[in-house]
Amino acid sequence: MEILKYYFIAINILTFIIFGLDKLKAIHGKMRISVKTLLSLCIFGGSIGGLMGMYIFRHKTLVRCFTLGIPIILVFQIIIIFILNI
Repeated sequence: MEILKYYFIAINILTFIIFGLDKLKAIHGKMRISVKTLLSLCIFGGSIGGLMGMYIFRHKTLVRCFTLGIPIILVFQIIIIFILNI
């Protein structure tokens, strides 16, 4: 179970950084990170990092699949953690 804690820490830090990187790319008109990639990172455990990235970087805050999707993903992840008793 200890390795699972490190996984969640790492995936959330990675997701946060990727959201920031995508914001920088948006500002500079560079090729962007896909919505699929951003949401996949959240689904695989990075939903807290994704939410933090959204609001700290003010990125994707007007996109409904992010403003509704990431909190829903987070709720499901919390439910799964309680069910599995992690």
